[in-house]
Amino acid sequence: MKILVIGPAYPWRGGIAHHTGLLVNHLRKHHDVEVVTFSRQYPSIFFPGTTQYESGSRDPAFQTNQWIDSINPVNWIRVGLRIRRSSPSLLIFAFSLPFFAPCYGTIAAIARWGTQTRSLFLCHNIVPHEQRFGDRVLTRFAFAFADFFLVQSTAVERDLLALKPHARYRVTPHPLYEMFGSPIDKTKARNLLAISSERVILFFGYIRPYKGLETLLHAMVWFGDVLLLVVGEFYDDEERYRSLMRSLQIEQRVRVVNQYIPNDEVSRYFSAADVVVLPYLSATQSGIVQIAYNFDKPVIATSVGGLQEVVRDGFTGFLVPQNDPEALASAVRRFYNEQREHEFVQHVKQEKELYSWDRMVAVIEELVDGSGTG
Repeated sequence: MKILVIGPAYPWRGGIAHHTGLLVNHLRKHHDVEVVTFSRQYPSIFFPGTTQYESGSRDPAFQTNQWIDSINPVNWIRVGLRIRRSSPSLLIFAFSLPFFAPCYGTIAAIARWGTQTRSLFLCHNIVPHEQRFGDRVLTRFAFAFADFFLVQSTAVERDLLALKPHARYRVTPHPLYEMFGSPIDKTKARNLLAISSERVILFFGYIRPYKGLETLLHAMVWFGDVLLLVVGEFYDDEERYRSLMRSLQIEQRVRVVNQYIPNDEVSRYFSAADVVVLPYLSATQSGIVQIAYNFDKPVIATSVGGLQEVVRDGFTGFLVPQNDPEALASAVRRFYNEQREHEFVQHVKQEKELYSWDRMVAVIEELVDGSGTG
């Protein structure tokens, strides 16, 4: 097939751009694939981070076409016509936010009109974590021009069917983020980061309210011999968290790295940790689990959304109730007191074989060939 993948991609940064790049690399084994991404992804005034662009040395093995201005409707029409003239068999839209729905819907409508081109929406999220008025209306508009849907958790499946009950779709697990390389020796990683603590847990990713970092900080009061690495750019008020650390008297046991980590430095943080902790208050899924599994790391997470589908309680980690610092602390203590790391690591190595990109490509092919659900 001739496929155009449309959405965040290099040089834009972040998990969805990484996901796009990995998917394209695997689609290219069997198909003619091009990538269409943004010339402007978000207006700077709406972006809470320091930069929207990728950093580090790992560039993708393909070129991207930066055609789309996310806030210019005239541009959307031109891009739709440009894609229509190229007559692709399939458009794959990487959908994550209603913000992109008007853009995607317009492009899909024009590209499909009077052609054999079909469109598939690969839905990372459907209902945003931080919802706004009009989100559902915008999403319904885009979905009106979709032939197929692909979701990566049953939580997103439920959201899809609530908006489009007769959707033709498939559910397939979120694959591993293999682009960050292989695990490195734990001692070496800790030396690189100047860590002397014997017990290290990792919270990784953008800091936003729904990620539950506040719960984890409260849990730190319940155990005293563990270093918490908080690694990621704050999209929330950093001083609020710093003030909480001071009031809980845990500052000396928390190391904050407030920055977006370049791709070629991610391995040292995961390799230095004993376990990755995701204390989310809400979730559809999280690519952080797939990064952790790529580095053979167990995960302690809250039993919300799609997290409970990929973290197997007592097998690859522990699941705890959301917003319960004492339960979270108990799981961390149990992980260390029962010496579960080696056992969990072996199980992660087995489990991660389920999360392959070739499996996702096969599901896309089956769905487009007409054997999908719905």
